[in-house]
Amino acid sequence: MAHRGETPEVQEVPPCFEQVFSCFQDTPRLKRMTSNIRFMSGDLIDSDIRVAKTLPSKYYTDEKRFRKILKSFKRTWQFVGLSDQFTSAITPIDHIGRLLNEPMVRVQDGESTHMLSNVCTHRGMVLCHEHSDAKTMQCPYHGRTFNRDGTMKHMPGFEEVVDFPNEDDRLASFDVRTWTGFEFTSLKPEVDVEDVFRPIQERLGWFFSDLKYDSERDRTWDIDANWMLYVDNYLEGFHIPYVHPELNEALDKDGYTTECFEHGVLQVGMAKEGDVCFELPESSVDSGKNIAAYYWWFFPNLMINVYPWGISVNIVVPNGCDSTTVLFRSYVKHPELLEQGAGAELDKVELQDQFVVENCMKGLRSSSYKRGRYSAKHEQGVHHFHRMIGKLG
Repeated sequence: MAHRGETPEVQEVPPCFEQVFSCFQDTPRLKRMTSNIRFMSGDLIDSDIRVAKTLPSKYYTDEKRFRKILKSFKRTWQFVGLSDQFTSAITPIDHIGRLLNEPMVRVQDGESTHMLSNVCTHRGMVLCHEHSDAKTMQCPYHGRTFNRDGTMKHMPGFEEVVDFPNEDDRLASFDVRTWTGFEFTSLKPEVDVEDVFRPIQERLGWFFSDLKYDSERDRTWDIDANWMLYVDNYLEGFHIPYVHPELNEALDKDGYTTECFEHGVLQVGMAKEGDVCFELPESSVDSGKNIAAYYWWFFPNLMINVYPWGISVNIVVPNGCDSTTVLFRSYVKHPELLEQGAGAELDKVELQDQFVVENCMKGLRSSSYKRGRYSAKHEQGVHHFHRMIGKLG
């Protein structure tokens, strides 16, 4: 320590402090430091889309990360179908078993609808393999038989078993909820169905009536890509002029908008002058607009596409880190408008999307690609989805 009147000794600055000081003189480096601090603090995707980076490529290519993200599906409402489309009392819902690793069977028992475990309580055999109007469900392995409410009715060879049957021998039951005629199920729902679908109810509730399921329009698409790439692609119309020439002819690109809400994203496509569009009621917030399509996505894997002809539902089913199945289900309201406007040639549009999604999967495996950036104007929906994924931990 220097005394009064003496020149203080100049201390050598430690190298670690020199690095810190140099950072403050180097603006780009300071920005990188700030970005790293945000990343380490758990904010994987910056809330400011102008500076944010996309999900790291490992989120699409790492099998362990895929399994971890997939666990979030169990806390969400999964689409079963339109109540009126089920013409049999007993219907296995195969895609639910694949999504949640929980085989389920939909059972109509009088006025009651049950979503039951499709696993026999004896040795774990899948119970029902096809539609049926039988009064009971019998396991094809050892003959254990269940009533439509899930209670066990009969089991041969168990006459000497103590405390049998008991509650453990009945089929497990899961939540099933109905919204505007559509049924949903969940293992551990964190929010009510009404809360999830409130935005679409308020915007288009008037449209969800007189819908008829058209099984001839069912499609099953197998894609060699991570399921999140399919969602990424769906959540922006930025690619339409480059990938979908027919759809581009039906939409006014200058009128394409994106709205983000708590549980999903809405994209609104405007029709070009003279093309088919919705006849909107005066009470609609969109009254007076020439809207060609409403594209709704609900976290994590449900897409509800609303066209003047009716509704096309896409159910995204992850099979593995680089394998996805997408199910198309159609509910027709105005059949005379099919194959017109933005809701036309959906098969062609799907194949065009698959080409880019599968090639993005190939690119993400490259050692030269790590993360990208967002268009602040066109990719708000993708950014919103990535932030939801990032918050899963």
